Amino acid sequence: MKKIFVILLLFPILLLGQKNFKIATLKYNGGGDWYANPTSLPNLIKFCNKNINTNIYKNPDIVEASSNEIFNYPFLHMTGHGNVIFNNIESENIRKYLIAGGFIHIDDNYGMDPFIRIELKKIFPEIELKELSKDHPIFHGTYKFKNGLPKIHQHDNKRAQAFGIIHNGRLVCLYTYECDLSDGWEDEDVHNNSEETRQKALKMGANIIEYVFKN
Repeated sequence: MKKIFVILLLFPILLLGQKNFKIATLKYNGGGDWYANPTSLPNLIKFCNKNINTNIYKNPDIVEASSNEIFNYPFLHMTGHGNVIFNNIESENIRKYLIAGGFIHIDDNYGMDPFIRIELKKIFPEIELKELSKDHPIFHGTYKFKNGLPKIHQHDNKRAQAFGIIHNGRLVCLYTYECDLSDGWEDEDVHNNSEETRQKALKMGANIIEYVFKN
């Protein structure tokens, strides 16, 4: 396990010399639809490989929260509409992964919020979710979002918010709320989003990927 941690901590360096690497969707328990938005990550990967010169395998993997396999992925994505439950083993596994150098993006697909906040406290009871300001570097990568996280779907007409867990000065978890970012990554006929909206979502997603591998 220690060897895996050392390798993961070096991910930003190793990836510069790698031809390909993989990212994954996190599978969780609780009844929520972890499998939502099946076309989103493949579309984001395609966009990133074309526009910001990443070398990500076109088909993302699926990894369970309790599995040591999460340490094989520098980036995990998690979404859904409903309940999320991490047991003690899963919480500790995710905590170790994040401390070791991993990163997770959680996108509330409308309905996850009251559950995921509780589960994140299991993982980092000593750290509060902090809203990221519009000046955070994640909004000012290749693509500029001067107003912060873009709004993709309306739902309750609340403003889009980006929250983070910061451990030892490093952003290890990005939680996007009232945004539906990954909906905007899906095939255009799924939600009938305009091309402008899809491009906005994909560009923000590319900034997240870029941020993870530069920091």
